Amino acid sequence: MSGFSIELSINDKLYLRDPQRSEVGRRILRHSILLMDEIGLESFTFKKLAEHADTTEATIYRYFESKHLLLLYLINWYWAWTAVQIDMAVQNIEDAEDRLRRAIKAVISASRRNLSVDFIDEDVLHRIVVVEGTKAYHNKDVDAQNKEGFFMAYKALSAQLAKLILAVNPNFQYPKALATNILEMAGNHVYFAEHLPRLTDVQAGPNLADDVVRLLESFTMKLIKVSSEKPIYTTTSPSAGGKRDYPGESGPDRFSQTGAQQYPRDQPMQHPPE
Repeated sequence: MSGFSIELSINDKLYLRDPQRSEVGRRILRHSILLMDEIGLESFTFKKLAEHADTTEATIYRYFESKHLLLLYLINWYWAWTAVQIDMAVQNIEDAEDRLRRAIKAVISASRRNLSVDFIDEDVLHRIVVVEGTKAYHNKDVDAQNKEGFFMAYKALSAQLAKLILAVNPNFQYPKALATNILEMAGNHVYFAEHLPRLTDVQAGPNLADDVVRLLESFTMKLIKVSSEKPIYTTTSPSAGGKRDYPGESGPDRFSQTGAQQYPRDQPMQHPPE
């Protein structure tokens, strides 16, 4: 295991045999990242991977049942790796705001190549997370996969950031939403800068990572430092001739002038599994 000094805990339902624990498995991971980055998930096949990694399709199938589970494994590995980087960044730091800023920087710096893990190129894997990552959970099987715990690493990472956010402002009402937005923005704005520059204010180039860090810090710190009082949303009801609180009262859908429920906003919320 030359150069191998860390083994991350990944949901064992994603693989048949843990690829981190064998030379062949690590070679499969290394080449799957390189090949997926080169040709994209749609064109990626185990046959092509076998040729790229100098192994056989049968061998790859001993580790993973499908390319989607392989993608989920890689994405989970990156989420777990990012969580480790955050833990290291905030270790022995007492000031809550400083801890959050360091965590935000760690979300970005997690993509830098780390030679202590010789079978994963974090920089290339990050590109896969940005380009292919949403396919891991934006699919028709997401609910079933969620029940299997396929996204626990992402949930744990988001919860880790949410805890740091609440340490800065315990009264902030949306720590989970903000934490998830930090993670999504970290990838999206890198992608926008490189491919759809009119959708972002950061620019592609050698300073892109630093620019994204500044964007996330500005967005996060300003948002959590605003008034911590509970907001009240009011709308004018034509039938009542006055204002009503939303969503504190039931009644006509706020987007409907007729009172017809065009959207199921007033229905009891059915909470999905955690």
